[in-house]
Amino acid sequence: MQPGVSVVLPILNEERFLADAISAILAQQYPGELEVILALGPSKDRTNEIARQLHEKDSRIVLVENPTGRTAAGLNAAIAASRFEIICRIDGHAEVSKSYIKDAVEILEKSGAVNVGGIMAAIGHTGFENAVARAMRSPIGVGGARFHIGGTAGAADTVYLGVFKKSAIIAAGGYDPRFIRAQDWELNFRLREAGGIIWFDPRLAVIYRPRPNLRALAKQYFEYGRWRRAVTRHHKGTINYRYLAPPIATLIIALSLITGVALNPLFLLPAAAYASAILICSLVIGKSFIERLCLPAVLTTMHISWGIGFLSSPPNLVE
Repeated sequence: MQPGVSVVLPILNEERFLADAISAILAQQYPGELEVILALGPSKDRTNEIARQLHEKDSRIVLVENPTGRTAAGLNAAIAASRFEIICRIDGHAEVSKSYIKDAVEILEKSGAVNVGGIMAAIGHTGFENAVARAMRSPIGVGGARFHIGGTAGAADTVYLGVFKKSAIIAAGGYDPRFIRAQDWELNFRLREAGGIIWFDPRLAVIYRPRPNLRALAKQYFEYGRWRRAVTRHHKGTINYRYLAPPIATLIIALSLITGVALNPLFLLPAAAYASAILICSLVIGKSFIERLCLPAVLTTMHISWGIGFLSSPPNLVE
């Protein structure tokens, strides 16, 4: 008999994707018992109405309140309401394959890990979203993290979402509600510090829906940079070159533009070199005309927004 699994989702403004996400979970080819716990934030669209309709149709769907709307708080509330030892964390805009939970439970048991996860398989609906997805699955856009670009199975610093042992989450103190972003990385760090193994397996791919426009993408990556800096302050020694590349590039480009305009056009060369590299990379990784057209703006927005967020992150962000 397979162990029961509690699937937990923090939900906020997921009107477009919630029904499909829940449908994919309920269609799992898993012989064990499943429950789906939705932590409902103060959505401004029809998300909570859709959630209640889903709950009325299927008793396996449980609703809990998350008044703050914050991801970490919602996950903690859902985990507290869960019945099973295995916790599967999924987002309201993500979709999993029919064998996802079955495969994850098997990997969890065989690896001896406290959390297993795989690839953040970004897939868009529009031409712009496809360009963002292409950037998010390329080292040029996001660096070499395996949960973005793939790789061999094995121990990792972090994974996308994850299937956990509930006892390990509780022993670690749960998700830290002070972290609005980077809460997954931060929890995985504490799980590793406690001696647990975080295990990456490329078979565990989860469909992720990218942001629909540049403004939303810029906000997302600004917050990523801002909160990744907060993690490095909170947990000393956790920074590496991947996190420093965007802020360093941002500083060089800004200095190049300022000195190039104010002093001598030769100082514009670093900014021009970056722009040229972005254009060439966009032509190489883009798979369609619209992707190649959008990628220069997408890649630049991701890099610079992350860099500005990292550089401007206030010291008291986590208190």
